[in-house]
Amino acid sequence: MTTATASETLGFQAEVKQLLHLMIHSLYSNREIFLRELISNASDAADKLRFEAIADEKLLEDDAEFSIRIDVDPEARTLGITDNGIGMTRDEVIEQLGTIARSGTGDYLKAMSADSKKDANLIGQFGVGFYSAFIVAEKVEVFTRRAGTPASEGVHWISDGDGEFTVAPLDRAERGTTVLLHLREDAAEFTDDFRLRNLVSKYSDHIAFPVEMKAASVPVDEETEDEAEAVTEYERVNTAKALWTRPRGDITDEEYGEFYKHISHDFHGPLLWSHNRVEGKREYTGLLYLPAKPPFDLWNRESPRGLKLYVQRVFIMDEAEQFLPLYLRFVRGIIDSNDLSLNVSRELLQQDATVEAIKGALTKRVLDMLGKLASGEDDKYQNFWDEFGRVIKEGPAEDLANGEKIANLLRFASTHTGNEKQNQSLADYVSRMKEGQEKIYYVTADSHKSASASPHLEVFNKKGIEVLLLSDPIDEWVMGHLREFDGKELRDIRRGELDLGDKDDEEKKGAGRR
Repeated sequence: MTTATASETLGFQAEVKQLLHLMIHSLYSNREIFLRELISNASDAADKLRFEAIADEKLLEDDAEFSIRIDVDPEARTLGITDNGIGMTRDEVIEQLGTIARSGTGDYLKAMSADSKKDANLIGQFGVGFYSAFIVAEKVEVFTRRAGTPASEGVHWISDGDGEFTVAPLDRAERGTTVLLHLREDAAEFTDDFRLRNLVSKYSDHIAFPVEMKAASVPVDEETEDEAEAVTEYERVNTAKALWTRPRGDITDEEYGEFYKHISHDFHGPLLWSHNRVEGKREYTGLLYLPAKPPFDLWNRESPRGLKLYVQRVFIMDEAEQFLPLYLRFVRGIIDSNDLSLNVSRELLQQDATVEAIKGALTKRVLDMLGKLASGEDDKYQNFWDEFGRVIKEGPAEDLANGEKIANLLRFASTHTGNEKQNQSLADYVSRMKEGQEKIYYVTADSHKSASASPHLEVFNKKGIEVLLLSDPIDEWVMGHLREFDGKELRDIRRGELDLGDKDDEEKKGAGRR
């Protein structure tokens, strides 16, 4: 029988085994992103300790300067990433490195194929970027101790990704975590100093903590000018300034793109972003991103969502869902407020007037971003709609205050185009309305084919009156909340009598009752 202090070998959760299989066997076209993921995790660990230390300063253990260090040994072909952040207990190591807590992950993975580049690009979305280490490593070790625990409660985790891992006790004086990668033979390039510095600059320059690497200096004896023994020191290789605190004009599109990947774990770049600072009655900075591709759990309304919340540049929490409505759950970004308390909780956020005001402003910003995209870049917006349209359709029922803005974003199939592509706006429909037509007509069905074949369309087709064809499961619910647009009533042609402005009263009444 094992105890909490004994060495123990355990099996990975089934979903983790599938992920590891993808990591090891997928044709991964961009292996270098493992470094970004591991540095990002180290940054999160430092953020979490800095937050917990607000309530308990002793957790800092007389070391309040956070940093992330990269060490390499080309001969041993190892790469180590060390942080002095929050660290982990034995139970946390087993839970965080052996299981995936995201609901729906298992079902999603069953549909993934092991040889698809697309599949590998989704790994970060599960919140388990740690496993990207196995893209380049044949074995991974983790040495960790949670801040505030005795040195004797360190933990050593080791696995070669074959389905099992071993945890063992460890004496570790330093708090925090070291991830040590034993690199594959074909990944030896990642022990090259110049290569790593370039990767840090490319992917992690925006990390708010110093990322350091060794710099060998050779001091000289001033009297004899003889070279003394070389002394190894660490030097910072990133800018180490929170990106959202910098002026927009100083930030390149590439930097915005990499920061998005850092906070979202999305391997695709963002579609669009908005960065602004609000001053006056309320002071906050917001950096919001629209993704180009949906996360795997987009359709699960219970999945974790929300923005990263900072207060006065101190990290408070991930997935602060109180700042955006549920129908905008795909938006990623950060909010940094000067008005909230550092010890704010999720419960307090739900009751805070400042949060409600910020939510209203951020919601309008997102809708304005989408509105500008829809009016200026049709193809780009159509691609967005094809990916996220069904979520936007939740808006009319959830956000009455912004009903008009949301209505302008909606897209539908129509008898005007004769195909099932949802690419017609309500404004498009209104612009084509017949003289004297006062209503916007639509029909709902369980498929586009059924909607197109509806017998109720016959009289409308004869008269050349356009009808919107709605076949998404959510459409009937949407139309129950979207009653009018531009002063025109939206009318289901299957219900009630229809006034089509025709003298043949029997024909139109018959169409309405059919």
